Amino acid sequence: MNTTPATAPDATPEATGSSGPRSALVVNTHRVEGSDVLRARIEQRLAEAGWPAPAWFETSAEDPGEGQARQAVADGAEVVMVCGGDGTVRSAIDGLVGTDAALAVLPGGTGNLLAANLGIPADVDGALDVVLAGGRRSIDVGETEGQTFAIMAGMGFDAKVMDSAPTALKAKAGWLAYVVSAVKHVAEREMHVQIRIDDQPPLTRHARTVLVGNVGKLQGGLVLLPDAEPANGRLEVAIVAPRNIGHWIQLVVGVALRRERVPRREILRGTRVRVRSDRPQPRQIDGDVIDDGRSLDVRVRAGALHVCAPAQPEA
Repeated sequence: MNTTPATAPDATPEATGSSGPRSALVVNTHRVEGSDVLRARIEQRLAEAGWPAPAWFETSAEDPGEGQARQAVADGAEVVMVCGGDGTVRSAIDGLVGTDAALAVLPGGTGNLLAANLGIPADVDGALDVVLAGGRRSIDVGETEGQTFAIMAGMGFDAKVMDSAPTALKAKAGWLAYVVSAVKHVAEREMHVQIRIDDQPPLTRHARTVLVGNVGKLQGGLVLLPDAEPANGRLEVAIVAPRNIGHWIQLVVGVALRRERVPRREILRGTRVRVRSDRPQPRQIDGDVIDDGRSLDVRVRAGALHVCAPAQPEA
């Protein structure tokens, strides 16, 4: 892990003549092209706004973002900018959740779903405009097996799609790589699951996937969970259960048209979600595949993460 800051440890705002907050940049240089240009542009924008130069941290295979974010906070960063895609952002969140530092997402990977769900512009300069405008929100996160997520956790089909999407194709085609991956798995066997929300009686269902979401928008702009809000203290649960190609078509069309009632989609909500499957299943959190398992236990941590984001739109 590279923990060498871009400025000396004693480069406080007073020492540099800057009055803005201290910040850091955590970047996945394997996912972000032209990192030197990116660094220069960010330093220029921050200097123009009167901010000191950010500390610079690079992720590694051993530590994809959590350790760097923790170190940035320990060094006094009030804003931690993260550039490298949803996986890098999710890992950095593990180091930021529960602290006073604010996460600033600078879109730089293939998905950028957290940015899209929070209304953060898809370009670096637009995202920096949000950071420098000073907008801050506190949002919920989900937690499972000691790891946090801000988008979705899932078991079944969705995790298979994430796992088998070709890396090279993702780099070239973005979210379309997941479509290619999905085609490989549409005809596979469904799972038999038991789902318990909070202290309610358990429900038994046949499903292809179960998704627990803090936000509702997927790749390609599809909104799977239309009522999901990142700061309402609860999680939305989508039980997706198509059994044939016709069902898949009905599901995709219903979601794409944002219909209130979508065939083969059932939505539940609560603060704790327990899913049990009849056999081990692939699992994922914010697109990062974790070990296969027969269970997925998720709880919400309300308001546990501060983010730099545009003001929440009026209802």
